[in-house]
Amino acid sequence: QVQLVESGGGLVQAGGSLRLSCARSGGTESGYAMGWFRQAPGKEREFVAAISRNGGGTAYADSVKGRFTISRDNAKNTVYLQMNSLQPEDTAAYYCAADRRGAYSGSYRSQSMSSYEYWGQGTQVTVSP
Repeated sequence: QVQLVESGGGLVQAGGSLRLSCARSGGTESGYAMGWFRQAPGKEREFVAAISRNGGGTAYADSVKGRFTISRDNAKNTVYLQMNSLQPEDTAAYYCAADRRGAYSGSYRSQSMSSYEYWGQGTQVTVSP
């Protein structure tokens, strides 16, 4: 019943910026904790950022801390990932995910991929040198 749709990916030059969006339809009215993950060809999927249901708790991978910002607009059932100072090593397919445990606690968020029950199809981000 829950559907996640990512958008905003594309091709940018090193040092540029992109903002990814993830819109949720279906599911509970109270919402979910949300996360962003990415996967490059030949590599494992890795954690990027997470945000709690109420938006008060966030977490970032060390590789993106200070450059990326996760936020959400619960009135629109949408989570965002603002990506600044992009580098070629950021090139990957980016996926958003929803964790239903966030419906039970407004401050809960997880960095573990196994915590998330619902996944989008991904959006490609390519950064040229």
